[in-house]
Amino acid sequence: MKFRNVSAVVLVATAALTTAACSGSSSGTSSGGDGKSFEFWSFTGINAKGSLAEYTTKRPDIKVKLTEVGNAQETAQALTTALAGGKVPDLVLIQGDDLPKFVQQSQNFVDLRTMGADKIKGDYLDWVISQSTTKDGAIIGIPTDVGGMAIAYRADLFKDAGLPTDREEVSKLWPTWDAFIETGKKYKAATGKAFVDNAGGSVYSQVVNQGQEKYYDSAGNPVYDRSPQVKAAFDQALKAVAAGITAKQSTFTDGWSAAMKKGDFAVIAAPVWMLGAIRDNAPDTTGKWDIATIPGGSGNWGGSFLAIPKGAKNPKAAWDYIAATQSPQGQLDHFAQARSLPSTPSVYKDPKLTSVKDPFFSGAPVGTIYTNSLLGLKPFLIGPDSTTIGTEFTNAIQNVEQGKGDPAKAWDAAVTNIKNAIGG
Repeated sequence: MKFRNVSAVVLVATAALTTAACSGSSSGTSSGGDGKSFEFWSFTGINAKGSLAEYTTKRPDIKVKLTEVGNAQETAQALTTALAGGKVPDLVLIQGDDLPKFVQQSQNFVDLRTMGADKIKGDYLDWVISQSTTKDGAIIGIPTDVGGMAIAYRADLFKDAGLPTDREEVSKLWPTWDAFIETGKKYKAATGKAFVDNAGGSVYSQVVNQGQEKYYDSAGNPVYDRSPQVKAAFDQALKAVAAGITAKQSTFTDGWSAAMKKGDFAVIAAPVWMLGAIRDNAPDTTGKWDIATIPGGSGNWGGSFLAIPKGAKNPKAAWDYIAATQSPQGQLDHFAQARSLPSTPSVYKDPKLTSVKDPFFSGAPVGTIYTNSLLGLKPFLIGPDSTTIGTEFTNAIQNVEQGKGDPAKAWDAAVTNIKNAIGG
């Protein structure tokens, strides 16, 4: 999964494929196909091959043709093209920000209630399953994960800068985003190095995912150009740029990976799906990282859904896969293996989740940290153009960060680009 640096490659890492070590049969049935094989489109970067190997070890009778299409946006575009052409996969992974446009085209997908989704929809966070539910009650996707948020930091670099290293003490450094930036200034003054990787992903994209209204209001009307939460997030990112605390390294680029390895920045936005990316990009830094609470304490950034297109040849086999891997127990087992945060709240107090401590991140209790970031959350509505809108805002921030844009004109430029892109 890629970093949802909404500016370029959106959310492959958001979408950790929750294939668990459990097996089972579906709670519903469907005609069509042989029930023993299916074609699956997924994202790159989330180890879908490994996840499927785990599944087929338990179900050796099932044959799966996996296509890792590209990043999340590219996968969604390929699905759009396939739906128009009539040749579709049996199963597809869709990131949460891209889901609304497909919900609007629900006639192109199997209503999963016919497969048994009506019997299990109560297993999932209500605000998550509602994202894949149409106004007339059809369910077109089953949620695989959610994106609780936190901040990952290099404890060794904090020590060198004379800052606290204990995760609770570090969390106290930044009760607000202004305090986060002030901490960054102290770090840079002490070390001469950048504090955070970039402003678009690690500041804007975190702040904007903490409010109750983002790019659309509760009625589904676009409000990106007048949303207080969006403007506050944008301004906060520009403050970080002006403070000179960013490394100007766009997420998931080669430069970002190299800078992470060298310790050229000490802090990175860490929604739960980012943990694997940090581990993969800087494997020699094990035990040097830790995880602190995000400024403001809560928020959600990410999540994906498994859907079955209406033209699928083997919908029953695809549903069997969903039923076997996305149960509460399945998602819990996969969290222990891959840190994909369950969308099933019944497991949030399970010792298999609360007791998980990640040695790469100095033994941080990741299960507790990330589920706590979801408590009391009142999520915002995601609309059909949320991905495009977020991309343009982060592009504008990146332009300023790279010295190519005027901070005084950046907001208006972003809004203009959004209107040109989506109309209106």
